[in-house]
Order: sequence, then structure tokens, then C-alpha cells
Amino acid sequence: MARRITLEVCVDGPDGLMAAISAGADRIELCGALPLNGLTPSPGLMRLAAAQTVPSWPMIHPRPGGYVYSAGDVDLMLREIDAVRAVGLPGIVIGAQTASGGLDGAVLRRLADHAAGQGLGLSLHRVIDIVADPAEALETAVALGFVRVLTSGGRPTAAEGADAIAGLVRHAAGRISIMPGCGVSPANAVEILRRTGATEIHGSFGRPATPRLSADALQDRAVCFGFLQPTWRETDAAAVAAVRRALDAEAGV
Repeated sequence: MARRITLEVCVDGPDGLMAAISAGADRIELCGALPLNGLTPSPGLMRLAAAQTVPSWPMIHPRPGGYVYSAGDVDLMLREIDAVRAVGLPGIVIGAQTASGGLDGAVLRRLADHAAGQGLGLSLHRVIDIVADPAEALETAVALGFVRVLTSGGRPTAAEGADAIAGLVRHAAGRISIMPGCGVSPANAVEILRRTGATEIHGSFGRPATPRLSADALQDRAVCFGFLQPTWRETDAAAVAAVRRALDAEAGV
């Protein structure tokens, strides 16, 4: 029997959440501030996501500036994990790095144990793409009970890193899911899956956001003052739907 390919969509607001769900996402990576590489979403957004039928896994990342965390950061992340559990979401997306560049197993163990104690699933984000030894990081993730790893194969996009992703899929040997992500589009999603052997795929599928101010001059002034990001993007439901159709055609469902 044909098996549906899991499509995870990364969103950072209520409009993106609803667009992704309506277009056929199977799972949501829920973030705040995607232009800052994704921060922990607000309690309100988590509650909205928890009310939907499609599962959402929030990113736990309390501030911009990479994944080397202080003791204060870790304390805040533990509290954010509590907030995820309080609204009833099923899992979290985390990652941590040491100052020397490796995966921070000690911090991850503390976060993972806290999450597992509350019945939350674990997904490792693309920190694996910037560590020296991805295979070693993968073994750490397996040992800590992670169920999936998001990766672009150590390259800027999953298409460029497809061969490395395929190597991780082989190394994982079914113990953990390897999920390609970054730069995924309707044009390349199926090819990335064919090249990697992965069974799920991830993307934000963004397009330039529609201006919300009524005049270009107002928009430009808001950008000048730092109130708007000049490259702000929003979820493109048409792109999500196109990927969904391509994946279903590939799977024969």
C-alpha cells in the first residue's frame, strides 16, 4: 500500500499556520521570527496551533544569536518546554552547540530529559549542519531519544547537500528519521527525496510578504525606522499545495 510522504512546514504566525494546514501540511514547525532563524513562538500562537488537527512542534530557541547557550538561556528553555506541555502540543524542536563547535550533549540531555518527562517528542534542528562531525551528532541524537533530525547536509540548501543527507539516512539505518530541509520548493522536493532516500521533507515555502501599509512611502519609512524587515516573507499556500501534490504523485496516493 502506498505511504504518504510527510510534509513539514515551518511557520511563524497565525496566517502562515492556517495557510500551511489548508494547503496540506502534515506537521508544523512552529516558530517566532523566521528572519531571525526561528525563535520560541508566543504562548498565544502555541495555543492557536494546539487547537488545530495538524500537529505542531514548537522551536525552543529563546533569543537570536546562535545555539551556544548560557545557564540563563537553558533555564528559560526549560520554562518554555513547560509552556509547550501546558498547551498540549506533542513535541519540541531543539539544538545546542558548544563554544568549540560540537553538539552540546550536556545541554541537550538536560532539555531532552525535561521534555521526555512531560511526554514530549524531540526533533533536532539544523545545528547538525554546523558541527564538525554530523555522524557523531546523529549518534548523540539517537542516544537522547530524538525521533528526527532536520538537515541540509551541511550545505546552504538540501539540494546541494543531498549526497551528505543520503549518507546520514544510511547511517541512521531506520533508528531516527532524517528530514531534508532548506531551499525545498515544488520544483525540487521530489528530486531531493529520490536522491536522499528520506521519507519526509521540510520547508518554509515563503514568498515576499504583501505590504500592509497603504502607500510605498509609509512602507519605506517603517523599514527605515526598523519597524519592518525589508525581506519579510509569508507562507505561500500555493507552493505548499504544489509540493503536496508532487509528493502524493510520487508516492502514488
